[in-house]
Amino acid sequence: MSWKLKAAFFCYLINFFIVVIFATVYIFRSEFMPYHAVAVGQNWAEVAPEYKILILALMKVAGGGWLATAFATAALLFIPFRKGMRWSYWALPAVGLPAALTSLYATIYVTQNTPASPPWIAAAVGTILLVSGAIFSAIP
Repeated sequence: MSWKLKAAFFCYLINFFIVVIFATVYIFRSEFMPYHAVAVGQNWAEVAPEYKILILALMKVAGGGWLATAFATAALLFIPFRKGMRWSYWALPAVGLPAALTSLYATIYVTQNTPASPPWIAAAVGTILLVSGAIFSAIP
């Protein structure tokens, strides 16, 4: 494997771990994140029970989507990518970028429209890693 493909592999692998961490946190949280409290101007205890159910359900859906994306990425990375199947060089960013870009958009949207500070830097790093992996694997 060339150094470029090794660099791409590690970009995708680091992104995998970032996504798994966020997915796990969102799936197993029993209340919203601290930046959610700042965004809505209420702590968890003040939120109406109906909204708690909705917020937790949305967090688990987001976490589940990220987890599915992470494991699809891992399957592509450890099987076809390592075998040098060129189609996987584009399949990896095609799978990862929709989740990364929507996460980046959502966190920036919350940052710009509320006093909260969501982890937009993590979403930006994930996006950069995916784009970097695509570039490294596309270089002849």
